[in-house]
Amino acid sequence: MIDYTVISAHRDRLGEVPVWCERTASLWWIDVIQSALHHLDTTTGKVTTVTTTGGRIGSIALREQGGLLLANAEGIDFFDPASGTQQPFTGYGRLGPSQRFNDGRVDRQGRFWVGTMHEEFLPQGTLFRVDTDGTLTEIFGDIIVPNGIAFSPDSRTLYFADTRRFTMWSFDFDAANGTVSNRTVFSETKGKPGRPDGSAVDSEGFIWNAEYAGGQVVRYAPDGRIDRTIALPLSHPTSVCFGGPDLETLFITSGSYTLNPEQLAAEPLAGAVIAIHAGVKGLPESRFGG
Repeated sequence: MIDYTVISAHRDRLGEVPVWCERTASLWWIDVIQSALHHLDTTTGKVTTVTTTGGRIGSIALREQGGLLLANAEGIDFFDPASGTQQPFTGYGRLGPSQRFNDGRVDRQGRFWVGTMHEEFLPQGTLFRVDTDGTLTEIFGDIIVPNGIAFSPDSRTLYFADTRRFTMWSFDFDAANGTVSNRTVFSETKGKPGRPDGSAVDSEGFIWNAEYAGGQVVRYAPDGRIDRTIALPLSHPTSVCFGGPDLETLFITSGSYTLNPEQLAAEPLAGAVIAIHAGVKGLPESRFGG
């Protein structure tokens, strides 16, 4: 097992979507089930938590002008960390009963790509593109649990995972127009315990994916070949991001809510955030331009 550092031993029920802010040398992540927004100031080591409004929070993104986007059960909001205020931005009234926004990521053109899901895991989710003026465009549907949204370094490929379908896909990405085509199976974990969850792309164009219930992170080459498999001290990793001063630290969030009391006792790091040295640089997180 690889050497690791415990970043936060707090037991999130469903920790997700870590995001590194290079401007403030800090890490953001969420607990979906608790509607919690966590922030680690690496200069002090202090973790602060805010309970967000709008139901379960599914993803976050940095904004170019400061603050965050929050995608939740009701819509997409702006959040100002300095004042703690949260205000609606877009997407309200677009989702049906028991649906919410889930995983999301900003492309290098400053647009936010975010998927929706049904809480009972029905195939009713949709991938949306959110433009800087708040316009939502449907990209495709028939999604159970959207995850793993990431973009290749040259912005010519979009990666997407449906966790409940055990599959990651790649798409040809037209960055200028914000469209996708040529959907291709990138990897599958059917027949294995792990399911593809959150992803990050490194500076070499390889894709790092957290395998939920698989206890590992997998690094894939751009052609889908498995380059490296990293065993973790927790069974339900959920997502990854690159950060630290050199962008060579891989932060890994995890979940605990599916474990029974005996499993929780045997797995003290379930729900924690850990970090490993990736040995390769990541890419700075893109910021929403609106």
